[in-house]
Amino acid sequence: MLTAMLAAFIGGSILNCMPFVFPVISLKAIGLLRHADNAVGARREGLAFLLGVMVTMMLVAGVLLAARAGGVAVGWGFQLQSSLVIALLSLVILAAALNLLGVFEVGLSAQRVGALDIGRGAFLRSAMTGALAIVVATPCAAPFMASAIGYALVQPPATALVVFFALALGFSAPFTLVSLFPALASLLPRPGGWIDILKRALAFPMFGAYAWLVWVLAQQAGNSALATLLAASVVLSFAAWLYGIAQQRRFQGKGHKRLFAVTGLLAVAVIAPQVGLIQADSVSPGAQTVATAETAAEKWTPQAVEAQRGHGKAIFVNFTASWCITCQVNEKTSLSTQAVKEALAKTGTLYMVADSTKFNPDVDDALNQFGQGGLPLYVVYPADGGPPKVLPQLLTPGIVVNALNQATGKKA
Repeated sequence: MLTAMLAAFIGGSILNCMPFVFPVISLKAIGLLRHADNAVGARREGLAFLLGVMVTMMLVAGVLLAARAGGVAVGWGFQLQSSLVIALLSLVILAAALNLLGVFEVGLSAQRVGALDIGRGAFLRSAMTGALAIVVATPCAAPFMASAIGYALVQPPATALVVFFALALGFSAPFTLVSLFPALASLLPRPGGWIDILKRALAFPMFGAYAWLVWVLAQQAGNSALATLLAASVVLSFAAWLYGIAQQRRFQGKGHKRLFAVTGLLAVAVIAPQVGLIQADSVSPGAQTVATAETAAEKWTPQAVEAQRGHGKAIFVNFTASWCITCQVNEKTSLSTQAVKEALAKTGTLYMVADSTKFNPDVDDALNQFGQGGLPLYVVYPADGGPPKVLPQLLTPGIVVNALNQATGKKA
């Protein structure tokens, strides 16, 4: 268990560097930079972020363990298999990007628009940033995380929660340490007008995260759900703009009640269309199999693997999903390269894709079988029927080619 806790802590720390987490983490970075010369404010920001991360992680882990105890084979990142969750999360990310651009303000001070409130509003905002970071951080498993989560999911609930606690602690450690120790905080640049420029610049990585979630929804639920989300996004943006005007009028002492009322009605209009996405969630997307570009791939099932084993052919199985960023990176940098395509053809390896974009209990069972808590997972079955080999989560063309040559007895 200590090994799993250490792996979870290290994996959680690495998770801060993953591309899908960076846009949200940037929100926390801005908070710390504003408090670079205020030890009390920095400490409050750090503790609030830690609380948000811990509470949200325990809630996600609790739901995950409860679902598994109820017989549902779900794994890490299970919530992103729901189109409704993807849609709502994308709207939250869009709202955060608009906030960074200054369309409206969160925690508006009574003294001036955009002023920093270091009271309860700032504490809650930082805690919510931690919560959002955890939700966004779950699509993939960072190095060291997969084995730790795989261990946790086959342990009693108390042991599993301890591992997830270590994961959350590792994830929140960098910012919490900087905020708690003045010597580390002193390394941060001094606050100034440049922070507002940085704040607006960081809106664009947030828009990138929003675009990625929109793409995932299109893969998951089809064009009808995509159209609904885009319409809701337009309404949300308009409502945020109106809300910003209402805030300005309130600050200037002008009438604002009517604008607040209109904004409230528009907010309801944003949520209402999402009900249709629940229906779209049961619709199979047009392209269920995520195949490597220009590489013939068969749809994976446990039965298909068993039927093909023992016939003198190696099998390469790619466990993937549209919402898994690491999977998509490996796809572009390794699996779609000419070297890997040639190795597949030269060795006669059968290539299979196991898609978990939408809930697939067989995929989650396979992850448990190989002791992996999340995607990506790459498995090579040797041509001679020997035990399968699990490849690293971060691939290179050389790793894949060598594995295929070893599985078929070919020389590199």
